[in-house]
Amino acid sequence: MTDIATTSAAELPRAKMDWAPLAIVPGLALIALPFIGDASSWVTLTVAGLAMGTMIFLMASGLTLVFGLMDVINFGHGVFISLGAYATLIVLGPLAGWAEADSIALNLGLLLLCIAVAMGLTAVVGAVFERVIVRPVYGNHLKQILVTMGGLIVTEQAIHAIWGASPIPVPLPETLRGAFVLGDIVMERYRVFAVVIGLAVFASMQLLLNRTRIGLLIRAGVENPEMVEALGYRIRRLFVRVFIAGSALAGLGGVMWAFYRQTLTAGMGMEVMVLVFIVIIIGGLGSVGGCFVGSILVALVANYVGFLAPKLALISNILVMALVLIWRPQGLFPVARR
Repeated sequence: MTDIATTSAAELPRAKMDWAPLAIVPGLALIALPFIGDASSWVTLTVAGLAMGTMIFLMASGLTLVFGLMDVINFGHGVFISLGAYATLIVLGPLAGWAEADSIALNLGLLLLCIAVAMGLTAVVGAVFERVIVRPVYGNHLKQILVTMGGLIVTEQAIHAIWGASPIPVPLPETLRGAFVLGDIVMERYRVFAVVIGLAVFASMQLLLNRTRIGLLIRAGVENPEMVEALGYRIRRLFVRVFIAGSALAGLGGVMWAFYRQTLTAGMGMEVMVLVFIVIIIGGLGSVGGCFVGSILVALVANYVGFLAPKLALISNILVMALVLIWRPQGLFPVARR
C-alpha cells in the first residue's frame, strides 16, 4: 500500500512555472541599457526604479489580497497609506532627536517604531472601516465604490482636523541620508533600504501564503470560497483578517512613502492610488507575485522613459498596462476567476 501511494504521489503532475512574465523585468533592464548609454546612469536609474517599485508593492500588496479574495473594490485604500504616513508624527514628536543622532541603532530603531505604530493604527482603523463601511455592501461593486470613496473623504477630513491642512516636513534619519558612491555609480541610501524592506516583506508574504495553513486557506479562498466554507472554515472571519492585514501593509507603505517624500499631505495616499490599481491589474487580481512584478515593471518603465523622453513619462504606466492586457487580459499571474 505504501509503495502504491508513493508511486501515485510521484506520478502527480507538477504545476509548471510560468517564466515569461518573470523575464519581463530583467529583459526590460537589458533593453534599456544601450538606449541610456552610460552604465553608471543605468545602474542609478535601475536602483531608483527598484526602490520605487518596492514602495508601490508595499502600498498595493494589501489591496490585491482584499480585491482578489474578498472581491471588494476599496477606493478608500489610499487613506490607510496617508494614515500610516501621518502615524510617523506620533513617534517623531517625542523622539525627534533619534532622527538627528549619529547612531545607526537609534535611526533604525526610530524607523522600526514608526512602522510598528503605523501598522497598528491602520490595522485598528481597517477593522472599523471593514465593519462599518465595507461589510454592509459585500457583493455590490457600485455601492462599494460609493461608500469607500465616502469613507476616504471623511477620513481625510479627520486627518485635516487632527494634523492640519498644511504640508508637514518629515526628517529622514541621519543614517539613511546621502548616497553610496561606487566609482561613477550613485545609489541613495534610503532607496537601497527601501529595496531591502520591500524584498523582505515580499519574501515573508510568499512564505506565509505558500508554507502555512492560513496561507493555504487564503489561496483556496481566492480560488473557491464556497468550497472553503463547505469544509467548515469561517471564510468571513478570514476575510476580516485579510482586510486588517491589507490595511496594516498600506500603513507600512505609507511610512516608507512619507520618508521618501519627506513631506506629509492628507491626500498623499490618494495620489498613488492610480499606480496601485494599475499594478494590481497588471499583476492579476489576488496575485502577490504578480503585484510585485507589476510594481517593479511600472517603476522601471517610468524611470527609463522619464530619462529618455520626459514628456512621455506621465502616460508610460497606462501604455504598460495596455500592452500587458493585450498580451494577457487577466494579468501576468491571474489567480481570481471573477
